[in-house]
Amino acid sequence: MISDGLEDEEKWLAAGVAGLQQNSFYMHRALDSNNLKDALKYSAQMLSELRTSRLSPQKYYELYMRAFDELRKLEMFFREENRRGCSVVELYELVQHAGNILPRSYLLCTVGSVYIKSKEAPAKDILKDLVEMCRGIQHPLRGLFLRSYLSQVSRDKLPDIGSEYEGDENTVMDAIEFVLQNFTEMNKLWVRMQHQGPTREKEKREKERSELRDLVGKNLHVLSQIEGVDLDIYRETVLPRVLEQVVNCKDELAQCYLMDCIIQVFPDEYHLQTLETLLGACPQLQGTVDIKTVLAGLMERLSNYAASSAEVLPQFFQVEAFAKLNNAIDKVIEAQDEMPVDAVVTLYSSLLKFTIHVHSDRLDYVDRILGACVKKLSGKGKLSDSKATKQIVALLSAPLEKYKDIDTVLKLSNYPHVMEYLDDVTNKEMANVIVQSIIKNKSCISTADKVESLFGLIKGLINNLDSKLLEELDEEDFQEEQNYVARLIQMLHNDNPEEMFKMICTIKNHILTGGTKRLPFTVPPLIFNSLQLVRQLQSQDENATEDEAPVTPKKIFQMLNQTIEALISVPVPELALWLYLQCAEAANDCDLEPVAYEFFTQAYILYEEEVTDSKAQVTAIHLIIGTLQRMHVFGIENRDTLTHKATGYSAKLLKKPDQCRAVYACSHLFWVDDHDIKDGERVMLCLKRALRIANAAQQMANAARGSSGSVILFIEILNKYLYFYEKGLSQITLASVQSLIELITNEMQNENSASDPAAEAFFASTLRYIQFQKNKGGAVGEKYEPIKV
Repeated sequence: MISDGLEDEEKWLAAGVAGLQQNSFYMHRALDSNNLKDALKYSAQMLSELRTSRLSPQKYYELYMRAFDELRKLEMFFREENRRGCSVVELYELVQHAGNILPRSYLLCTVGSVYIKSKEAPAKDILKDLVEMCRGIQHPLRGLFLRSYLSQVSRDKLPDIGSEYEGDENTVMDAIEFVLQNFTEMNKLWVRMQHQGPTREKEKREKERSELRDLVGKNLHVLSQIEGVDLDIYRETVLPRVLEQVVNCKDELAQCYLMDCIIQVFPDEYHLQTLETLLGACPQLQGTVDIKTVLAGLMERLSNYAASSAEVLPQFFQVEAFAKLNNAIDKVIEAQDEMPVDAVVTLYSSLLKFTIHVHSDRLDYVDRILGACVKKLSGKGKLSDSKATKQIVALLSAPLEKYKDIDTVLKLSNYPHVMEYLDDVTNKEMANVIVQSIIKNKSCISTADKVESLFGLIKGLINNLDSKLLEELDEEDFQEEQNYVARLIQMLHNDNPEEMFKMICTIKNHILTGGTKRLPFTVPPLIFNSLQLVRQLQSQDENATEDEAPVTPKKIFQMLNQTIEALISVPVPELALWLYLQCAEAANDCDLEPVAYEFFTQAYILYEEEVTDSKAQVTAIHLIIGTLQRMHVFGIENRDTLTHKATGYSAKLLKKPDQCRAVYACSHLFWVDDHDIKDGERVMLCLKRALRIANAAQQMANAARGSSGSVILFIEILNKYLYFYEKGLSQITLASVQSLIELITNEMQNENSASDPAAEAFFASTLRYIQFQKNKGGAVGEKYEPIKV
C-alpha cells in the first residue's frame, strides 16, 4: 500500500513537472516576443500546477522550487519592462485578472516585489496589500508555500533602518508588522494541517508538518535580521506578539519548535533582558510540550553568553537571572504533574550548569538546586530509567568539571543525597568519575572528616556489592577501577601526624568492608601510607607515652597488624607476607625490636601454613633473607632464631637448585659489615651445604639424563667464595677457591657434560674478574695473585 502510494506520488509529480515545463516554455516564448498578455496567460497556467492536493510536502516542495525558478525569471522581465517605461501600477492591476486565486497571488507577489523596488508607492501599502491578499488561500499546504514565497521576495525590500525603502511614510514598525502578520497567518495554516484527513493518518501528518516547520520559522529569522528591532521594540512588540501566537495555537509541535526558534534566532542580550516574559510563557504551554529541551536550550545559550565575557556578568546579577530561572522551573514542574523524572532532572541539570557559569562563587545556589532535585525524587527509590540516571550523572559531573576540586564539591550537603538515587552500577560509574577527577586535578583531601565524606560518595567502588554483580564485572575493568582507588588512597595526606592517623583509620574502616576481591588492591597503599607516617614520627621521642603523644609508631604498627590480617582470608598469603616484612623493616628503623620480631613471626607463620606453591616459596624465602639481612634491631637470641628458621626453610625447598641458591643466600645473614655481624664459621657452613646440594643436583641430572648437568650452581657458589674471600673471611682459603675453579673447569671439559652457553659465559666473566683484580694491584690484587686461571 505504501509502495503504491509512493509510486502514485511520483506519477503526479512527474505530471505536474511536465505541465509546468510546457507552460513555462510558452511563457518564455511570449516573453521573448514581448507579448505580455500571453506571458501572463501561460505563467498563470504554469502556476496552476501548484493547486494540486495529491503531493506530500516533500514532493510539493520539488514542484514549488521549479515554479520559483521560473518566477524569478518572470520578475526580471517585469523589471526590464518597468525600466522601458511600462507602468508597474498597470502591471500590478493587470495580473489581478488571472483566473484562479493561487496563480493570481503568486503573480501579485512577483509584481509587488517590482512595485516596491520602483518606489512608485509606499512599501508599507504594497506589503500590507500582499499579506492581506494571501488570506484568500486557505489550503494549508498551498498557503504556507505562497506566504513563504512572499517572505522570500520581500525580505530585502523591508523598510528597515538604513534601507533605501525607509522614509517618511515607511518605518521599521511597518516592516515588523508585515513580518509578524505573515508569521501569524503561516502558523495558523501550519497548525490547521493536523486536522486535515482521517485520524489514522495523524502520525503521517505530524511527520509532514515537521518537514514544513522551517517555512514558519524563517519569519522569525527575518525578524531577527531587521536592524531596527532594538531591545525596546523586541520587549514591547515583537516578543509579546510572537509568544501570544505560540501560546494561543495550543499545538504541541508548533509550541516546541517556535519556542526553540525564538531562543536560537534572537540575541542573547535580548533573552536576558526579557527573561521574565519568555519564562512566563512556559507554564502556559501544552502539557505534552518537551519543555525541558526548550528551557535547557535557553539556559545553555545564556551560559555560553556568560562565559563569553566577564563584562556581561553584571547584567545577569541585575536581572536576577538565577531566581527567575529557578522559579520558572519550579512552576513548570508544578504545572506538569506527570512530567517524567528524566525531564525533571534535565531541567535541574541545565539550571545547575547555568548557575556554576554565572554564579560560580555561590555554592548555596548549587546546593539549593541539588536539594530541589532530591525533593522531587523523594520516594522514588533507586532509578531504573536509563535517561534519568544519565541526567543525574550529568548533574553530578557538572560541579566536578567546573570547580576541579573535590573539596568544593564535598561542601555541597545535597550532593550525596542525589547519588543515592542511582542504581548500583551507575553509582559505581559516578564514583569512578569522582575518583578520576581527583587524580586528574590532584585535589588535596587533608582531614578525616573529608575522607569520611569522600568515601561515602565513592562507596560504590569500595563497599561490597551483590556477589552476582561482582561476578558479572569485567575483570580488566574491575582491576582498573580498583587501581584508581589505590592511587586515591596514596594521594591522601596531612603533615599533622595526629590528623593523618585519623585519616588512615577512617580509610581502613571503609576498605575493610570492601570484600575479599578488593582488599589486595586497597590494603597495600594504606600500609605504605601508614609506613610513611611512621617514618615521619621517627624524630619524636621514642619514650613518649600514649597520653603524651596521640599517635606513636607502636599504635600505627598495631593497626597495621590488624589490617594485614584481613588479607590472610582473601587468601593472598604472598602479598600479606611481603607487607609483614615491610612493616618489620619500618619497625627496625624505629628500633622497636619486639614489634619487628612480631612481624617476622607472622611472616614465618604465613610461610609455613599458607604459602604452598613452590615458586611462591622461592620468592618468599628470598624476600625473608633480604629483609633479615638489613635488620639491625635484633639481639643475638632473636636474630639466631630468625636466621636459623630462614636457613631451615631454604634447605627444604622442593627443587635442589632452589635449595642451593637459598642456602648460599643465607650466608649473607652471618656476615653484615654495616651491622658488625661477622661469623665466618656459619658462613662456611652455608657455602659448604650449598656445595653439597649443588653436587647432589649434578648427580641427579646425571642419573636422569645420562650426562652431567649444568655447572651453573658451582659457578654461582664460586662467586660467593670470591665475595667473602675479598671481605677477608679467614675460613675461605686460597686452596678452597682454587679447587672450586678446577672442579668447574673439569666438569665443563667432561665429555658427558651438556653444553651450556650461559654457564660458559658466566664462568668466563668470573675468570676475567679474577684477572682484573690481579692486574689492579694493591692489597686486593695481592690476594688474587696466587689464584691460577
